[in-house]
Amino acid sequence: MTALAAEDLVLSCAGRVICGPLSFAVATGTTVGLSGPSGAGKSTILRALVGLLPPAIVAAGRRTVLGVEVGAAGVDLPALRSRAVLVGQTPVVFPASILANATFGVRHVVRASRAELRRRAEAALVEAGLWDEVADRLDAPASELSVGQRQRLCLARALALDPLVLLLDEPTSALDAAATATVEDAVAGLAGRRTVLIVSHHQPQLERLCTQVVTVAGTSPAERSV
Repeated sequence: MTALAAEDLVLSCAGRVICGPLSFAVATGTTVGLSGPSGAGKSTILRALVGLLPPAIVAAGRRTVLGVEVGAAGVDLPALRSRAVLVGQTPVVFPASILANATFGVRHVVRASRAELRRRAEAALVEAGLWDEVADRLDAPASELSVGQRQRLCLARALALDPLVLLLDEPTSALDAAATATVEDAVAGLAGRRTVLIVSHHQPQLERLCTQVVTVAGTSPAERSV
């Protein structure tokens, strides 16, 4: 089955094409990469897939995520974003505990007891490869974490929603080699259980993590089905 797809997707700003046309399809449970030069529009494509484009950017063509046509009238985009979660390039943590950060998204979407929210957060921290490092200090401020740990905390925050699709934007761009390896291990562990679309400027990383790679060439036509 196809989890997400773009068909003749073109992104424009002030009448100028900044990306596309681009077509691809991502099968359920696979990890697929978006590759291309800086400024080609890779991050903007991720935002387009969940309806988070800034007003100045217009999307043409078809975007389908979990059977929902993103550009159609009346689409419940907040509901879609709880099932197809975008994790941004910069790891943002809130001035609160590690546990509070891990439950931040899910407690605004799911009506559940405190115990259930904690269970989901702990399971997400395990899946994100962070549990062993924070299990004994969940009430400590998230600001005490390293950048690599913050990146995995943001991943855990997304995983606590139990999403079907994860969109990862340069998840290791600010990390050293050791932290990059740890985050890559966490992403690799999602294979077969989540559908992942990952943007990275690092081609070897995409080759390690992805079953297929879609090349984005900015304003030049690029099309590849996966």
